[in-house]
Amino acid sequence: MKRVLRQDRPQGHLEGHKRLAAYPMRVLVPLLLIVVLAAIAVAGYWLNRPAKAQAVACADPVAGCRFSHHGATVTAYFSAHPKPLEAFRFSVNAPGAARVSAEFQMNGMEMGFNRYDLHPSDNDTFVSSVTLPVCVSGRRDWTLTLEIDGVHYALPFSTR
Repeated sequence: MKRVLRQDRPQGHLEGHKRLAAYPMRVLVPLLLIVVLAAIAVAGYWLNRPAKAQAVACADPVAGCRFSHHGATVTAYFSAHPKPLEAFRFSVNAPGAARVSAEFQMNGMEMGFNRYDLHPSDNDTFVSSVTLPVCVSGRRDWTLTLEIDGVHYALPFSTR
C-alpha cells in the first residue's frame, strides 16, 4: 500500500522538530511567570516586614496606654473595646509628631493588610477609624505596631 503525502503539511522530521521547539516555550513561559510572581511576593514580604519595635505594656487600651517618645509622653487609646468587623476610633496624642501610622497584626498569623495612617486632629492628636477582621480560628490576640515619625512601638491587646 502506497502512502499518500499531503502537500499542505510539512514532511518528515521538520514537523516533529517544530513541535519539540514549541514545547519548551509552552512549559517555560508559565514556569518563569510563577517564579517571577513568587520572587515579587517574597520581596514584598521582606521589604514590608515590621521593623524592630519597642514593647509597650498596656493593660487597657480604652483607658489609654502611656509611653515616652523622644522625651514626650504619648497616649494611645481606643474609643471602645475592639470587636471584629466593628469600627472603633483609634487616637494617639503625640506632642511634636509629624506622622503617625498603625498596623494591626495577629501574632504568627497573616490577617491581611491592616495598616492605617492616622490623620492630624487637634492638640497633637492623630485619629483613624479602625476595623479589624475576623479570625476564622477564633483567636483574639493582636499586636498594634504604632509608628511615630519612624520609631516603632508594639502594644499587645485582645479583642472581645
